[in-house]
This record gives sequence, C-alpha cells and structure tokens, in this order.
Amino acid sequence: MPQANILRPVPLEADWREQLRNVITDGPSLLAELGLDAAALGFSEQACRDFSLRVPRAFVRRMRPGDPNDPLLRQVLAIGDELTSPAGYGPDPTGETGGAIARAGIIHKYRGRLLLVVTGGCAINCRYCFRRHFPYGDNQNSRREWRQALDYVANDPSITEVILSGGDPLVADDDYLAELCGHIAAIPHVRRLRVHSRLPIVLPDRVTPELLSALSPAGLQTVMVVHCNHANELDTDVARAFAHIRERGITLLNQSVLLAGVNDSVAALVALSEALFAHGALPYYLHLLDKVRGAAHFDLPEQRARELHAAITAELPGYLVPKLVREIAGEPAKTPISPARGPH
Repeated sequence: MPQANILRPVPLEADWREQLRNVITDGPSLLAELGLDAAALGFSEQACRDFSLRVPRAFVRRMRPGDPNDPLLRQVLAIGDELTSPAGYGPDPTGETGGAIARAGIIHKYRGRLLLVVTGGCAINCRYCFRRHFPYGDNQNSRREWRQALDYVANDPSITEVILSGGDPLVADDDYLAELCGHIAAIPHVRRLRVHSRLPIVLPDRVTPELLSALSPAGLQTVMVVHCNHANELDTDVARAFAHIRERGITLLNQSVLLAGVNDSVAALVALSEALFAHGALPYYLHLLDKVRGAAHFDLPEQRARELHAAITAELPGYLVPKLVREIAGEPAKTPISPARGPH
C-alpha cells in the first residue's frame, strides 16, 4: 500500500471534535498546503457556493504534495466542471425525495430495512455525493422527535434492520447516538443496526470507546459500512480505528464509488481491495456513480465499469471482489451490473 505523505510534523488536535471544527474549507488554502496552484487545477469558487468544500486535515496529510492528479485531492476539490449540467443528471438521482421519505428523517425504499438521516453534517464533502442537494433542513429531528419517528419502525414488524446515515451519523455526539441506538434496540423485531460512515476513514480519531459502546446496544448485531475509494486513504491511524471496531464484534464492510480519475484502473481497484482486507474490512459494494448534478465529470460508461470489474475478478479471490451495482430510482433493491462479455 502506498505510504501516506506527512505534510507537517505538527500533531493533529487530540480531540475529534476539535479536528472537526478545524477542517479546511478554502480551496486556495488547501492547494497551497500541497504546493499546487488553484487556477491551474480549475478550482471554482462558484462550485463551492453550490456545495461547500470541506476536508479534514487528517485526510489532507495523506495527499501527495505537488501532485495535481492525487486521487484523494480529486475527490474533494471543487472545480469548474461541476457547473455543467448534462442531460440525465439531477438533484435526486436515487429518488429519495420522490416518495421514499416516510416521515421527516426516515427514508424507506427497500423491504425489511430503512434509513435514518441522523444528521445533515459531514466531516468531508465528497464532490460526487449523491445527497449533495438533499433537503436536510426538512429532515432534522430533535431527540423527542426521534422517539416519535421510531414509532414508524415499531409499527412495521417487517423492518429487521435500521441504517444510520446522513450526512454522516458519526458527526453526532456519543450520548445522542447512544440514546438513539438504545431506542432502536428496544424494538423487538429489529435485529441489526447498520452504520454508514466516512469518519473512520477521514477522521479516524472519531472511533473512541464511547462511540463503539453507543453503537453496540445489547440485542442488536452492528454492521459498519465505511466508504473508501482508494488505497492511499488507508494509513496506520485508520488501521487502528478499524481494529477497535472489530474488537467490539462489529462487522466491518466497505463500499466504494467508481470514479474517473480516482480509481478507474485495474491496478487501483486491486490495490484497494487488498489494502482494505489487510486492514480488516471486507469489500462490499462498488457503485456506479449516481447521476447527481455537479458530478458528471466523475462518471464512467457502464461498459467500462463492467470491463474493470471483470478484470479485477480475474485477479482477486472472490471474497475480495466487491459487487458492482447501480442504484436505480424506484427499484426494490440495488441493481447488479452483469459482467463484461468477450475480451477485456
């Protein structure tokens, strides 16, 4: 696995909340730290007004100074390409606001499981985020409102899994999460708690004993799905966070998005799967890009995605090959993408 580059010898703040407050939100400042020129890379202030730039310093330290094509930088840098509006790209590519919101903060698209929008905040703003235009303001709940919202879960015995998402649910404080998870665990027919988060990757100090206790209420099996797109995102701090997660008996999976200029090569995808497994996470999904407005420059033709997936299938053992899927609005589950046919 490539080694992360240390940009400064100064240690990060010890407390994850302090790190979360001190994220970089200014493109020229980010690029100056990397020895890069904002104009040369196409940085766009207008794109930032549409979707703000936000990246933790712990993540910046893994970027390669002087490399305009660094795969981590490309995921977070706002550029002028985001201002184009090709046909077929819109604000709600997965159909969440078109009827899937059962009540404020609850997205119920698939049978047997539903998603709670715990918070609208993230530690990092990924430029390809399919929820970059999501109406978070209309889907916020106080603690009292969450208790009422969970009546929806309690009244539907078909729901066996509750998914915490956002934003990023781990931006919330430990006591808030402990209370929410405790209420979920008290619903008899819910067996699993799934947590989707980027924080163990981009801000690994967030993984504390208090957090893991909050996410491990008695009576529930907990699954954590982290989101890593490139092997360079994984360093010793992430490895330590993963180890703590697994020590608590939490199943650790990873989902990635196939992104042009980031991981769209056989070498990058193979390295990612190998590095994830070495760190204790099992590759789970490789998503085709959700066609959200502002992210078209990350998209790849489906045939190219099939070819890449077929090639990594030929190189890796089956348990290291993530499922290649696309989310289609209105479908009852994620849609598997069939393998490429013929030579690749």
